[in-house]
Parts: sequence; C-alpha cells; structure tokens
Amino acid sequence: MAGLWQQLLPLQQGRALLLLPFICLFYPPSSAIPWDSKASPLPLKGFEVVKGHFSRTFLRVGYHKITEIPAGACNISIQETIKSRNYLALQTQSGVSIINGNWVIDRPGIFTVVGTELTYKRPNEIRSRNGESITSPGPLSEDLHVYIIYQQPGPRVYYEYIVPLQSTTPTPEQTTPATILPLAETVGPTQPGEKEHQGEVTNNDIIKEKPHPNQIPPEPSVKPQPTYTWTNSGRTECSTTCGTGRRQVLWECVEKDSQTTVPADLCDPALEPKNKGEECNMQSCPAYFDLGEWSECSRRCGPGTQHRQVICSQVTHVHANGTETSVTAAQELCGTSDRPVTKSTCQLKICSQWEIRSEWSSCSVPCGVGQRSREVVCVSNQGEVEEDEECNMNLRPDTLQNCDMGACARSWFTSLWSQRCSTECGQGNQTRTTVCLMDHVTDLPLDSCEGERPAEFKSCDSGPCKNSLEWYTGPWGQCSAECGNGTQSRSVACIFNDDGRMEVVDQFKCSSLSQPITAQPCRLKPCGVQWYVTEWSVCSRSCNTGYRVREVRCLADNISPSDRCDPTLTPESREECNKHPCVAEINPSCSDQYHNCVVVVQARLCVYPYYRSVCCASCSRSLKTYPNSFQRNHIRR
Repeated sequence: MAGLWQQLLPLQQGRALLLLPFICLFYPPSSAIPWDSKASPLPLKGFEVVKGHFSRTFLRVGYHKITEIPAGACNISIQETIKSRNYLALQTQSGVSIINGNWVIDRPGIFTVVGTELTYKRPNEIRSRNGESITSPGPLSEDLHVYIIYQQPGPRVYYEYIVPLQSTTPTPEQTTPATILPLAETVGPTQPGEKEHQGEVTNNDIIKEKPHPNQIPPEPSVKPQPTYTWTNSGRTECSTTCGTGRRQVLWECVEKDSQTTVPADLCDPALEPKNKGEECNMQSCPAYFDLGEWSECSRRCGPGTQHRQVICSQVTHVHANGTETSVTAAQELCGTSDRPVTKSTCQLKICSQWEIRSEWSSCSVPCGVGQRSREVVCVSNQGEVEEDEECNMNLRPDTLQNCDMGACARSWFTSLWSQRCSTECGQGNQTRTTVCLMDHVTDLPLDSCEGERPAEFKSCDSGPCKNSLEWYTGPWGQCSAECGNGTQSRSVACIFNDDGRMEVVDQFKCSSLSQPITAQPCRLKPCGVQWYVTEWSVCSRSCNTGYRVREVRCLADNISPSDRCDPTLTPESREECNKHPCVAEINPSCSDQYHNCVVVVQARLCVYPYYRSVCCASCSRSLKTYPNSFQRNHIRR
C-alpha cells in the first residue's frame, strides 16, 4: 500500500482528482486511530480535512441547516455527540429530500444516492448514549445540505469530510515523496502534557487541516549526519469526559538537535514506544436519566396517551470500541424535580364522524306498521367517505325505524253526500266519493273490494224550469261538491225562432239535432281531510230495538289516515234499529213442559231437538228475539 501512495504522489493536482473515488477508500476519518507512519499511508497532497461542530441551546421546533458538504467530498461522517429526540436530515442542492425530509422520519438503513451510499443509524438501546449518525465513503456527485430536526434543547452535532484543494502548479518539493508530512494535530481540549493549540472550536466552527510545509533535510556534505528520535507529540482527546475512558499517546519522529518533525521512516521502528494507550478522566460520571422510546399511541385517532421508560443511570467505564458500561443508580442521584415525563398525550389523526346524509324516507306501507330508512355514512375530517369501521360503531345513528300508519281498512269507504243539487232547476244529481281500501295498498281498483260498490250519484229535484226555443243551453250550474269530485249540469231547450220571436217547443222537434251535453264532472278544490263511513251493518235484533254499526275514518286527499277532521262533525258509528216490539206467535200445541225452561234458553240448549220439544214456547221466543245468535250457535255446535 505504501508503494501505491509513492506512485500517486508525483501526479499533478488535476490528475489526483481523477483518482478521488479510489483515494476515498484509503483515507480514514479522524475518529479512527491517528495516523502512524508504519501502520497507515500518509494523506495525499492536494486534499484537506474539514471538521465542524454544531451546538445550540434553544431553537424553534423544525428544520435548521447545519452545513453544506460540496460535491467530491469523501469519508463523510456526521454524528450526534449526545443522544436526543432530535433527528438528522439530508437534502440535495436541488431541494430533493434524501433522509427524514418533509416531516417523515425514515427507518435506519443504506440510501444509494448522489453517486455513493449513505448509511443512516439510530441506536434504540435504552442504555446507549450514542446519537444518530450518517456516514458515507463518497465521493459525492452533487452538494448535500445537512439539517437537524430540532425537538429537544441542546443539540450537538460533529461532522467531518475531506475535499480536494484548488488546482495549483506542482513544485519540486511537492514531487519529492520523502518530504511529505502527516496532517496537523487533531483539534480538541488540551490535556496535560499536550501541546497547546491556538483558537477554540465553538458552535458551528470549521477546522481545515492541511499538510505541513515540506521540510528539506540538510545536505550531508554540508552538515554532519543528523540523528532522529521518537518524541511525545501529545495525546488524543479522551474517549469520555468521565467514567474512566481511553486516549492515545501520540509519538512523532524528530531531528534530535532541532526537534524538527521528519518522516517516521527516518526513526528506528524498533525504538518506537509500544504503549500508546492510557486511561483518562477516571472520576465518576454524574447520574443521568436514560430515556426509552415512546410507545405507540393508545388510540388510532383522537387524543390518546403514550408511555416511555425513564431510568436513572450512571456510566462507570467507557471502552476503547466506544461502548459504555453503565449501572442503574438511585433516583436521588438524578434528582426528582427534573425527572422527564413518562406519559404524554398524542393524536395520530382526527377521528372520523358519523354523518346523516338524508331525511327519513316515506313509510314502506300506507297503513299498518312498516319501516322507513335514511342514509348514514362515516366521513373523515377531510370530508371523504370511509369504511364504517373507521367510526365508533356504538355511536352510529339508526338507519331503520318502525313507522305506524294506522289500522288498515278492508271495505268500501264513501264521503258524505254533497249539499247541493247539480242543477238549479229540474232534475239533477248529488254526488259522493267512493274508495276501496284493503290491506297495505291504497286506492285499489274499485272492483277489488268485497260487496256491491256504493252508489256515487243520486237524483235530486231543484224545481220546474222555464221552457225555451230550439237547442239553447243555459249556464253551467254549481258543482255538486264543494270539494273533491262532483258534477255540474246545465239546461237545454228546443227553441223556435221566428224573426226574433222565440217560442219553446217540445224537445222531440229538435231530435234531429245533436243535443248538447247537460252534465260534466267538476272539481273545485281538494277536500283535504274529511270523514268517510262504511255501510250500516245488519241490525242486531229483528224487533224490540237492536243496533247496527259502521266504520268511521278520517282520511286525507291521498286516502291516508289523518287526525285533522273536525271532531264535532264526526258521523255516528252506531245507531238503534228495529224498534218495533216483537209479536209472539202462540201455538196451543207449543208449550213448556218444565218450569225451568229459562235455564235451557240461557244454556243455549235449544239447538237440540229434545230441548226444543220439552221447552217449545221458551225456545220459540228465543229464536224470534235472537235469530242470528241462534243460527250461529247452531252452526258452531
């Protein structure tokens, strides 16, 4: 590998850029073990290391830019130095989101974009103190913008990458392999025994490390042969600020007299110190609250709750590979006043709601008990119809409901007779409306009802009319019904006209002429609700005052039941009938042979021939008084 680097060094800057993808494979980031002249090759001239720290105490919640990494950058490392609830995000220069863009948090993994692979890691272990990281070998094919999604105070991010320098004209010193020196010392906090560096890295400062100026060894012919020795050049930053970490002791090869740094291969490798690691910061770390991941929200929609585990922990040792050993500490060491919450409210989305889309439909039947329906749908907060399961089924409004349209009629119904005659004089007609109601169907054909259809017209006489000559028609008379269907009529006359002298003659003299119509149907207005009645039933008794009944209903224009009729005009539904006394036909041969024949009649035993003969008089009187009852009992028995 060292021979490969020696071949690459004489190349000009422009040619070195063509080998950038290959060079990126061999140049490690500064987080690795420091360069060793024997273990690793020296960095190529014409490249520089860019490092930076980003830290803020408070920011607005949202995206904040950390830095821009230019195209061609290699060995990219972006690392949260403290575990937090913040997230790293990447975006191309053209605005295309790569990782955690548009408020969508991606899963950790490998993303192949901008000519390279980006590895995104997010430790989930509750005891881990490592934050998120994004690494890439590079090189990048276009600029990358690095952001942090701020959600928790005190974000801290460290980033590092290498980029090629601007093209320069090569010098003899640049083409001399033996004069290439290692990179400048790593910037970090000063430790005892280390050299003190100028400046301080704060907030989002960037450090660019460039190769040292080339040193030319003195000519052997001018000066005596120099001697070289290993000397301590400092120490790396401790792997932890507390809890016993590790750091590396750095050694470099120098000219013994001038203490000038020279390439490592000038020193004797056998004399290079072997112990390059030591423990540091052995004081105990302060206890801290170790936060677990939030659980899923307790509800799929609407306000819910989520929980997380909060443990008081303390780091006891930080290992060389970056892992930590920590133990659970007493809650008092972390303090109780600043203990993070373990329960939080959450809401994934607004719950869908039930929406009634229509009014109740008409009842499924015109009379009796039926059902009516309406449309109910589940609607999201965006107004879109969703599956019913997305809404609370316990709160779903009814879509079906029973409806009672009243008892169904099963016979003829007629309105009351009109109060007016259809003619002003002579013979006319009075009318009424007849409807047939049966089961759950209204306005059946008139031949569907049982029994004879009641008459809808009857004649009436409005008095004599004056005669006239020829066929002359009078004006139409009044409608026979004040509302609903009726008829109206007019008078016609055969009139003989002799030069203005008119004389009424018999109508048969006009029989050769077409006689005008004298009646036509009429309808002034809908009747609205009105009383309808059936025909009277048969009288309950043939003598000695019985009674008969009929059905009375209040119906609207569409023959549907109504309760808006005038109750003071309700027709009688029961009346007395056959009020004449019963006349017993006395047959001398028909007499009662027992004194208690009244009991035979009460027990309805007259249907048997024996009782009719021994209680002939009582059974005969019972037959005349209750003929229907006797007939029914006789048939039943």
